[in-house]
Amino acid sequence: MTNPVSLRRDEQRPVLVTGGAGFIGSNIADRLASEGEQVLIYDALARPGVESNLEWLRRRHPGKISAVIADVRDHDQLESAAREASAVFHMAAQVAVTTSLIEPIEDFEINVGGTVHLLDALRRTGRRIPLVFASTNKVYGDLADVGFVLEGEAYQAADQAVRRRGIDESRPLDFHTPYGCSKGAADQYVLDYARSFGVPTCVFRMSCIYGPRQMGTEDQGWVAHFLIRALEGRAISLYGDGCQVRDILHVSDAVNAYVGAWRAIDNVQGTAFNLGGGPANAVSLRRLLGYIEQLVGRPVEITYSDWRAGDQRYYVADTEAAAQALGLPRPMDWRAGVADLAEWLAGERGLPLRGRGTTFPAAAAAAMATS
Repeated sequence: MTNPVSLRRDEQRPVLVTGGAGFIGSNIADRLASEGEQVLIYDALARPGVESNLEWLRRRHPGKISAVIADVRDHDQLESAAREASAVFHMAAQVAVTTSLIEPIEDFEINVGGTVHLLDALRRTGRRIPLVFASTNKVYGDLADVGFVLEGEAYQAADQAVRRRGIDESRPLDFHTPYGCSKGAADQYVLDYARSFGVPTCVFRMSCIYGPRQMGTEDQGWVAHFLIRALEGRAISLYGDGCQVRDILHVSDAVNAYVGAWRAIDNVQGTAFNLGGGPANAVSLRRLLGYIEQLVGRPVEITYSDWRAGDQRYYVADTEAAAQALGLPRPMDWRAGVADLAEWLAGERGLPLRGRGTTFPAAAAAAMATS
């Protein structure tokens, strides 16, 4: 275990990234270190493969990355790391609905307990230490009351305003599954610590984020999971009918939002934003799989199983509030982004990526999409 070292007065305080060896956390850490920040990674390294992300960060940014290998339930270690920080990106979490249904107490202790202890450690420093928190669109429940229609191979919102803009932050919270409850409770604690104690916090309720450094599994990181299975020539299981629609967002755009919120924390503290690809990047699972078949140059075998608890037939975020408040650029087109991830995964695994019988670069994705 590596412990944070007490700082001398002339040393730069690090930015703490909990879950910093994970997918989004490692991308945030990379951006921060590239901009000259000292970064303190706090991660249990519990997810298979994430240790490679930490080693990649250390190689890429020598002297900028330090690490604490510990669980967020280790409150002494967490408090020690928080005391050193200049700012916090809280990405560490139990991330799977399925796991929460099997181990709801563990899910609560990590997602709620870890978050509250971190918040209170920041409060007790007496310094204004910003915290930006990774929440989820699952706080809005299954959206069954919105009303959906099946058009072709994709569910669409029956309400035309929702279809044009997506789900905005005025949507009432409606926690489903232990995971939805634990992330929702943590989401509300983060906002209330700004209101009750003046801790400068901001929340992002995320849609599906994808991109390089993602270790996709069936339970979490499904875009990467689909690509890995397709590249390896293995079958993909769909839960439900595959017509579910999600707005997917490349991780580089998510990092823009997280870092932007930190930089603008005085203006956005105590605010929750929806963060996703928006209507322009809304895609059904079946459509995505069709595109993946083009990328890998062969059909993908698909099997079907029953719907899973709390699964949303349609979720598309209205991202206008975050874009306006943070001055975010237009997000990457999903076709270019998925091709970028496919290239990274193929390179990491030494597998060929052949669309239309030839090596397929990400730069060709937009042109391919219109052909």
